Amino acid sequence: MSTIDQAGTFNLGDSSIKRLGYGAMQLAGPGVFGPPKDHGAALAVLREAVASGVNHIDTSDFYGPHVTNRIIREALHPYRDDLVIVTKIGARRGADGSWIPAFSPEELTAAVHDNLRHLGQDVLDVVNLRLMFDVHGPAEGSIEGPLTVLADLQRQGLIRHLGLSNATAKQIAEGRGITEIVCVQNQYNLAHRADDRLIDELAREGTAYVPFFPLGGFTPLQSSSLSNVASRLDATPMQVALAWLLRRAPNVLLIPGTSSVGHLKENLAAAALVLPDEAVDELNQIGNIAA
Repeated sequence: MSTIDQAGTFNLGDSSIKRLGYGAMQLAGPGVFGPPKDHGAALAVLREAVASGVNHIDTSDFYGPHVTNRIIREALHPYRDDLVIVTKIGARRGADGSWIPAFSPEELTAAVHDNLRHLGQDVLDVVNLRLMFDVHGPAEGSIEGPLTVLADLQRQGLIRHLGLSNATAKQIAEGRGITEIVCVQNQYNLAHRADDRLIDELAREGTAYVPFFPLGGFTPLQSSSLSNVASRLDATPMQVALAWLLRRAPNVLLIPGTSSVGHLKENLAAAALVLPDEAVDELNQIGNIAA
């Protein structure tokens, strides 16, 4: 049994996914824009992830843009039968690296075909609609139009499963009236816990929750409590933060990203880290303080 098997599995659509996966965002250049500084290192990280047992990779064709998907294809194609690649659409990048909503039927359809082409797939395993009513966090707004477009592409056989990213509970309910929603991908970590109630609701319904920025994103998590717990357990703060997320709820699937093989191995080792109850109680207070 590999280390990450200790984190267990959860169903994503019709696939059993190991709960510790890999996010490809950091394989692009600074600001998730342009090519990586070290192309060979990017290939090595992906190959090491899969060799270590990862069977869930998260990506998007607007990372780069068109950078991470091409690297994934170069590193891993033809893909292992059990590998599930989850991508996102709903945004495009400006020439200055800005993030721009791309919700029109034409943009969404083109994005699906771009992902298929750059990943070298005939059908996309899971497509998350990245909602852009507010680029910084979930905001209300009807998703009927864009999700109906994707549901039609799903019926055409280009997409197996659909999910939502940066979504509210109301939008998830609206989405379920259009098609099955197999996962929700929102920002969530030790310090950013606005989705506590939503995670529990999705767990009861058997829907996967995939936190992005599980380690804080562009501003890494920093907390004296986190550092103290890590020191007592002879682990790194980031390993403790990931272990806390794995313990948070059984439907949580993790996709920590890195461009370093060493950091990847450190992240995956979090699957074997057991948090004592008193450590969990101490870590839970971080979110209360941050709120």
